[in-house]
Amino acid sequence: MLVDFFSWGCFSRPNYLIGTGSYDITGPAADVNMMGYANTEQIASGVHFRLRARAFIVGEPNGKRLVFVNLDACMASQLVTIKVLERLKSRYGSLYNEENVAISGIHTHSGPGGYLQYVVYIVTSLGFVPQSFDVIVDGIEKSIIQAHQNLHPGYIYINKGELLDAGVSRSPSSYLNNPPDERARYKYNVDKDMTLLKFVDAKWGPVGSFNWFATHGTSMSRTNSLISGDNKGAAARFMEDWYMQRSDSSQTSRDDYFVEEAIYNVSSLGQSYRRISIIDRSLDDSLHEIAASVKSTGGRLTERSISVSSRVRGSTGNGDKPEFVAAFCQSNCGDVSPNVLGAFCIDTGLPCDFNHSTCNGKNELCYGRGPGYPDEFASTRIIAERQFNKATELFNSATEQLSGAIDYRHVYLDFSKIEVKLPPVAPGNPEPVVKTCPAAMGFAFAAGTTDGPGAFDFQQGDDHGNPFWKLVRNLLKEPTEEQVNCQKPKPILLDTGEMSLPYPWAPAILPIQILRIGQLVILSAPGEFTTMAGRRLREAVKETLLPNKSGEHGHDIHVVIAGLTNTYSQYVTTFEEYQVQRYEGGSTLYGPHTLSAYIQEFKKLAIAMVNGEVVEAGPSPPDLLDKQISLLPPVIDDMTPLGINFGDVKQDVPKNASYMKEDIVEVTFWSSCPRNDLMTEGTFSLVELLQHNGDWRPVYDDDDFCLRFKWSRPAPLSAYSHATIRWEIPKTATPGIYRIRHFNAAKNLLGSIQHFTGSSSAFIVS
Repeated sequence: MLVDFFSWGCFSRPNYLIGTGSYDITGPAADVNMMGYANTEQIASGVHFRLRARAFIVGEPNGKRLVFVNLDACMASQLVTIKVLERLKSRYGSLYNEENVAISGIHTHSGPGGYLQYVVYIVTSLGFVPQSFDVIVDGIEKSIIQAHQNLHPGYIYINKGELLDAGVSRSPSSYLNNPPDERARYKYNVDKDMTLLKFVDAKWGPVGSFNWFATHGTSMSRTNSLISGDNKGAAARFMEDWYMQRSDSSQTSRDDYFVEEAIYNVSSLGQSYRRISIIDRSLDDSLHEIAASVKSTGGRLTERSISVSSRVRGSTGNGDKPEFVAAFCQSNCGDVSPNVLGAFCIDTGLPCDFNHSTCNGKNELCYGRGPGYPDEFASTRIIAERQFNKATELFNSATEQLSGAIDYRHVYLDFSKIEVKLPPVAPGNPEPVVKTCPAAMGFAFAAGTTDGPGAFDFQQGDDHGNPFWKLVRNLLKEPTEEQVNCQKPKPILLDTGEMSLPYPWAPAILPIQILRIGQLVILSAPGEFTTMAGRRLREAVKETLLPNKSGEHGHDIHVVIAGLTNTYSQYVTTFEEYQVQRYEGGSTLYGPHTLSAYIQEFKKLAIAMVNGEVVEAGPSPPDLLDKQISLLPPVIDDMTPLGINFGDVKQDVPKNASYMKEDIVEVTFWSSCPRNDLMTEGTFSLVELLQHNGDWRPVYDDDDFCLRFKWSRPAPLSAYSHATIRWEIPKTATPGIYRIRHFNAAKNLLGSIQHFTGSSSAFIVS
């Protein structure tokens, strides 16, 4: 044990209990609108890679605990949070509750929607989608259960560093409206710092890493239809695989598999034994003969458990050792885009208008370009790799150990009517008192951003609106004069805070929360703060904490913002940025003093934490589950043509196919609607490698960036459907004989569901 302590850099007794957990939250991969872009045509039709909830629990050995959950989802949901807390109360009593549990979204725009409870956020998903909601609630609960079961004495290290090429400002003209002296204090117009935690179990060594860095989950475009965790979800998968391969060098890696003399036994496929030699990874004619003899299996019934057991990665670690969990959390990403090459007009190739992000007056033509342009998958991978590389650097060099108390404060606030005291205009003058407003969305909201432009004639930077759209607005709800004046200079397009049919359109009651682990302070914020808004909030809280501290950590306080946490209420800009009314200002719901309200109320929580004071809970948010409306039609019946089984191959690999690394393999199967079974903790797609004993070993599945499951119908109302599995062969793939396999579940008219599988013919990778 002493050797282990030295190898991990731990020389003192463990000061915390730590535990990590992870669980699948991949929602319906068909028919459901994606959450984020509000594009009605962006309907899920497959899986790029699966989504997960990743949790950590930190506790004092005989004292307080806190929970942080990072979701591969667009944002947290108030209704999800309510139901998770109900389940935790039923299971653990008061141990985990609204005060010490934070649930945060990474802001991918490629996850199924329909899991929030307010009307404006579920319009494009045809209302509430129970499947989307249930799988997220289940996954969060199970990730917390895992973390709780994995609690052991351990250490937490913190590190911080600059990542320069993973985010740019998408609203630089808005940022420039902030005071020059304030801007002069910062080198960049977006935050470049990544803050990372390294969790080290006293027995098992490193078990997790969570970091916060601000960049949008919009590397995948508004037309992508494959479920994806975007750049942050991919970075998490890359880091978990990196640690698994690094720490398990005693076992053969799937990408380092090498057989000097391999015996391929294909008797299980009805073939004869064959013995060949593979010297220096070269393939001879005998290997091609074997591959040619392995034909597609045809579709057949199977058990759901086979899909789960076929996964490449286990979820329970090795033996008693917990699985390593890596999470790439969101921060104040409001005006930060991963499309780092800038915004250009798709018709001319010229840069977009600086102030309005338009091309000849049209916002629909202005798009940001990622580093892999025009390939959005390449852009996602590159931004993910940049975050992953910085995270591994910080992980490997982390030396500052967290120490000190665990603490937390939480409060619910009615943001539609907070009175805010502003600093006096001059010394000796009274403090002006202003108010926040009921929620409203401006015309600039409908213009979208350079990550995903809106439609019609809306423009960013519009502080007037136009008569036609105001007339349309008034058919839904005409804002009162008081509301118009409160929201100025935002021209109101949707007065969501005053719309309540069939139930509330937007939230009024929001949670804010501070979590403390020694010298780390996490600010749980239910929105997307812009860069400067986040800087002001962090600075205000830090200045509040420092003069009141007892000297336990002096100036070594780290403050991070966890954006999109516990619920969602869109954007938060500075007062100056709000005046410009670009997209972020038009989406700041509660008026020009929203940020001032957040700063005031977070400072109150910080003071209460320092003084050990109890904070009143505040007004509870509504639970609107019973009021939800769902208009998404159910799956009625899956069918195949006469003589064809589910799982049969429709388009196989070419006869005697041989591929090189970086080639693309595609196989299409007769399939069914993936809404019948989400294959939670399982897989729809699988790449298998033939072993010397004739067994097929899974090597790539739904969790791999290189493998895509694309689902389609030949016609919109057809009961037939196809699954195309596309494998981009990695550079690290092992030469050998492969096949592609598909899992799914079919539903008949009586509602019965049967699972099936099918495999392609074999092919060579050389």
